[in-house]
Amino acid sequence: MSHLSIGQLAQRAGVAIDTVRYYERNSLLAPAGRLASGYRRYGAIELKRLRFIRRAKALGFSLEDIRGLLTLSDSRDVARVKQAAQTKLLDINARIVELERIRHGLQTLITACPGHGQAEACPILNALTQQEPE
Repeated sequence: MSHLSIGQLAQRAGVAIDTVRYYERNSLLAPAGRLASGYRRYGAIELKRLRFIRRAKALGFSLEDIRGLLTLSDSRDVARVKQAAQTKLLDINARIVELERIRHGLQTLITACPGHGQAEACPILNALTQQEPE
């Protein structure tokens, strides 16, 4: 397993080759060792780390968040890992509340719009061009 090419690594981790390179450039993944021919070679450690990054992104963590989680996972500070996850959950819940507010507002505008007639009478366009209260 210690002699994976970048393509093999990307395929096993479920990401694109460019993603592997991007994570290397941004110090989320250690630069791969190279053969005399210049080809990169990866092992189980890089595969595990890449899967960690991909799964953390799927849970909504930013790359900066992931950098912090990787540091915490290296130090094995489980309490701080839990705290970071709780903070992310609070952020997600706040975004859900905001998205539900937006959905309700948009649904109200769609219901009010007849879908025909003059643009000046369109409730959607009027709501978008209204000046916000100061």
